Amino acid sequence: MSLNLPASPDPQLPTQWCIFDGNGLYLLAEALPAQAPALHTAVRYIGHNAAANLFATELVGEPPADWQKVGLRQALLTLSADYTPLLARAAQLRRFDQTHRYCGACAAPLLANAHDHGKHCPSCGELYYPRLSPAMMVLIHRGNELLLARSPQFAPGMYSALAGFVEAGESVEECVHREAFEEVGVRVRSLRYMRSQSWPFPHSLMLAFTAEYESGDITPQPGEIEDAAWFHIDSLPLTPPPRSIAHFLLQDFLAGR
Repeated sequence: MSLNLPASPDPQLPTQWCIFDGNGLYLLAEALPAQAPALHTAVRYIGHNAAANLFATELVGEPPADWQKVGLRQALLTLSADYTPLLARAAQLRRFDQTHRYCGACAAPLLANAHDHGKHCPSCGELYYPRLSPAMMVLIHRGNELLLARSPQFAPGMYSALAGFVEAGESVEECVHREAFEEVGVRVRSLRYMRSQSWPFPHSLMLAFTAEYESGDITPQPGEIEDAAWFHIDSLPLTPPPRSIAHFLLQDFLAGR
């Protein structure tokens, strides 16, 4: 298990730091720094993996000369997979702090809970907790062909499995069927749940499935899907990099073939 969430750090493990600064964070020799900078804001204990306890804070002033500032996505790709859940947690708790300073019901300043990472309103009693947005991803297959699509926001030439957020009142399975039809105009069957992943862009909980094609002609949804097509497993386009759940889905399917 690469994410442990005890109330206090493991005294047997060393410490590493997630130092945020604006829209990025700092690495030292492609690893998280072992020491915090001289000037920083309040410290939050994130949790630990098998290698280290992770703490997070915000940089104040100039960083050390040998630190490299990178974006969150680059950090996820650079660090080992054991750090992905910890880094996702650190980024999501940070965003919660940034976006929940005042009560949405009465506008009073929020106070941090003493027993967890939530917040409460001292004026009206409203409670707030770090946001999670459930989203499904589905890899649709037809024999040795995969239905892959690209969003206008993707890197040039990149295709991936279909994905979409779960609507209020909807089950994840219902979301898979709805999104497959809305995004590319096809019906699916034989859903198989594969795995989940916390993905901090900005606070998604990805639930991944595979499904068999049932019927329909590919019709990309305007504004959402730039292109979609069937690809034989021997001639796949550029696909998402490691650390993403889309990469896992594709690799697992190919291993089974």
